[in-house]
Amino acid sequence: MKQQNVSPTFIGVSALMIALTTVFTLLVRVPVPATGGYINLSNVAITFAALTFGPLVGFLAGGVGAGLADILGGYAQFAPLTLVAHGVEGFIIGYIGHRKGLTHMALGWLLGSAFMVAAYLIGEATVMGLGWAAAAQEVPGNLTQVLAGGVVGIPLVLAVRRAYPPVTQLASPSEWQE
Repeated sequence: MKQQNVSPTFIGVSALMIALTTVFTLLVRVPVPATGGYINLSNVAITFAALTFGPLVGFLAGGVGAGLADILGGYAQFAPLTLVAHGVEGFIIGYIGHRKGLTHMALGWLLGSAFMVAAYLIGEATVMGLGWAAAAQEVPGNLTQVLAGGVVGIPLVLAVRRAYPPVTQLASPSEWQE
């Protein structure tokens, strides 16, 4: 039976990508008055983390990193929704695009981004009780946010892979058999 062993490198890379996502989320914040939320650059870091280091790091960077930024930046009410929306976004991007070519990276980014936009729309309208009209006002900003993630994140991944090809192996959990 195969089991996954979490390596110190995986923990270090995950922590670094969580911190990077937190900083990118806090760096530029454009308020959305209708929802009380904000648009940010988190998707650049999430796309980079997920495509470079895989779905687990993508999930942690997206969910924990952006959620931590919500808490630190005074938007704690969004943290649970952010954990799910950006966490699953990072997982989807990494699951489809990690260690793959441009087509799979773009498909992963597209599907992960679509999930994030839909999760915020549905979550804000229903779970947070803001209503559909208010939640819909954040969609254009969220689309801009995910577009930045793809336009900057994917070329950044390709550049880092070219400069340092072993980067994709850094966060791979070691395998062992019992």
